[in-house]
Amino acid sequence: MTRIVTRASSLADTEALTRHGLHPVIARLYAARGITSPEEVETKLKRLHAPLGLKGCDNAAVVLADALAANKRMLVVADYDCDGATACAVAVRGLRMFGANIDYLVPNRFEYGYGLTPEIVDLAARAKLGQPELLITVDNGIASVDGVAAANALGMDVLVTDHHLPGDVLPDARAIVNPNQPGCAFPSKCIAGVGVIFYVLLALRAELRRCGAYDDAHPEPRLDGLLDLVALGTVADVVKLDCNNRILVAQGLKRIRSGRMQPGIAALFRAAGRDARAASGFDLGFALGPRLNAAGRLSDMSLGIECLTTDDIGRAWELAQQLDGMNRERREIEAGMQQQALAELQTIDPGERATFTLYDASWHQGVIGIVAGRLKEKFHRPSFTFAHADDSGALCKGSGRSIPGFHLRDAVDLISKREPGMIHKFGGHAMAAGLTLATADIPGFTAAFEAVGREWLTAEALSCTIETDGELEDAYFTPQFVELLDAAVWGQGFPVPMFSGEFEVASQALVKDKHLKLSLLRGRQRFNAIWFNHVDPLPQRATVAYRLVSDSWNGMAHVQLIVEHAA
Repeated sequence: MTRIVTRASSLADTEALTRHGLHPVIARLYAARGITSPEEVETKLKRLHAPLGLKGCDNAAVVLADALAANKRMLVVADYDCDGATACAVAVRGLRMFGANIDYLVPNRFEYGYGLTPEIVDLAARAKLGQPELLITVDNGIASVDGVAAANALGMDVLVTDHHLPGDVLPDARAIVNPNQPGCAFPSKCIAGVGVIFYVLLALRAELRRCGAYDDAHPEPRLDGLLDLVALGTVADVVKLDCNNRILVAQGLKRIRSGRMQPGIAALFRAAGRDARAASGFDLGFALGPRLNAAGRLSDMSLGIECLTTDDIGRAWELAQQLDGMNRERREIEAGMQQQALAELQTIDPGERATFTLYDASWHQGVIGIVAGRLKEKFHRPSFTFAHADDSGALCKGSGRSIPGFHLRDAVDLISKREPGMIHKFGGHAMAAGLTLATADIPGFTAAFEAVGREWLTAEALSCTIETDGELEDAYFTPQFVELLDAAVWGQGFPVPMFSGEFEVASQALVKDKHLKLSLLRGRQRFNAIWFNHVDPLPQRATVAYRLVSDSWNGMAHVQLIVEHAA
């Protein structure tokens, strides 16, 4: 049973923010998300946390400065998701501003796996520009103990920049920059991988400034030109939008809206049919991010990184179109897998299960994470989906998604201790995890995962709750108010505003046989609404949880309600 509840909001904090000049509804929304003072609302760059507190950043700056002085060959080793692609683009573009001799390598995930493995090191050693003297990992590397050792053995230094949780042993790198490594006092523990490498560049510029590298003839590089990339990677990686991350995203969106963006970002907006002048976090997370991720899921991320690093507008558009095509293919594969998975669950009562684990030999391993997320959303249960790791079928890769109150990585860690040897390798965090095991061990994992779910999950945790911001007064159903909402930064940990209220259903009809289009009445006002991917009709009166968007038709802006749930 899904319940609609209203977020608690401090009246005192709301009033304080209103006195500061915020719109009263915006003030209430901020207060309900933990904002207690006007300073926390500001998104000026001067309010960013300084690189000083990010452990390893100063050391990394020295390593890079020395490499620049010696004109060493540098190679960025990237991850294959949007955070990894943007982090690679920031590293390459940023270090080229400093005059670096730099290239990048993004391994095919299906051949080389995740992180800086010894196989990837061997591949890097045979790079087209010759064996690099410095490897720089972005959005990976914190768990690459063997890979860093292999690089060291070949005479290559390694700079690790990452944000994932470390293991018990850290790699023997020249420098490690990760807010989650032991002893790091950096306040923003949830900064994305692209944010980490951006901070390293800030520290490098400060180090070169200290060494007297800049004067009137040699001005400092403008690193704020990279913030569109930082914003995209931060939103797409679904990290918590704390104050520091909101500043990075807000500044990136500001640049995008003013037209000051990389050619690849502009091309992706065009390919997605979105207006960059009205760019929002929603555009980054649901339009641009998936198009970049599609390359990593179905092929390799080199297309995405080239799109973000090229200065050729025509080439950027060509690549963006290819990425758009890959994204359509990804959606088709995902839809087929999802339909198959849901059909398999038709006879299962989710009330009897604490978890879901599904496997099919025909599934594409690049899309199993998305399908796991769809299952989690539909049934509100921690879910794992598995696909073959290679053509032999002996090994499977699993991707999992979780619900609040169930730390997925810790659950997998517990299973690995209870069933020694079952899980070959694993990693992740609270809400998402991945692992590799023998195909023959999937039934054993299914039972072990369900056992942990039954131990950890209460009936309350398994009941889905939709949090809203309560009623919205009729006067605010205007395009102008929607503009106010869109101007702010919303996302993970700082949820997009969702309101709820009781409406009379005046009419309803299906669009394209899968979306419910509604006309809702409240008092004398009529509201257009749509519930995507929902076909069951509503009763005459319903309590509706909804978001507000502005919909343009014939040059006129109108407000539309996007229904998220109805009771």
